[in-house]
Amino acid sequence: MTPTTSLLATRFDARLERWIPDDLIALVARLGIAGIFWLSGRTKVEGLFTLTDTTFLLFREDYALPLIPPVPAAYLATTAEHVFPILLVLGLATRLSAGALLGMTAVIQLFVYPAAWPTHLSWAAPLLYLVARGAGRWSVDGVFARRRG
Repeated sequence: MTPTTSLLATRFDARLERWIPDDLIALVARLGIAGIFWLSGRTKVEGLFTLTDTTFLLFREDYALPLIPPVPAAYLATTAEHVFPILLVLGLATRLSAGALLGMTAVIQLFVYPAAWPTHLSWAAPLLYLVARGAGRWSVDGVFARRRG
């Protein structure tokens, strides 16, 4: 790369960093991953939050985990798929929420659908970003951080 090309690339990179701030990346990551888990959680319930017979069947047969019995696992997973996405959309307790969903993703990868690693990796990427960087300024966490100074 010539010095001129290197300088142009550096300027272009700097311009992109200004146009696409970390706060925007965090917001898009929060909304995108929240949507995935929220929609998954909604398939397991009817009405506001009544777990379906199909959900219990899935946790007994398809999603069987080695350490957690099916009924508590169904309630835990379905609750997580509803609570943590709401927290992510708000940007409240973001690192905790993203970490919990990352753990859930790891369990799904290891025990439920080990061949689905490309999908799980695409979930892990935004979750890892949120665990490492947090929700950004455009969040409830960001408001609390600014108030703390």
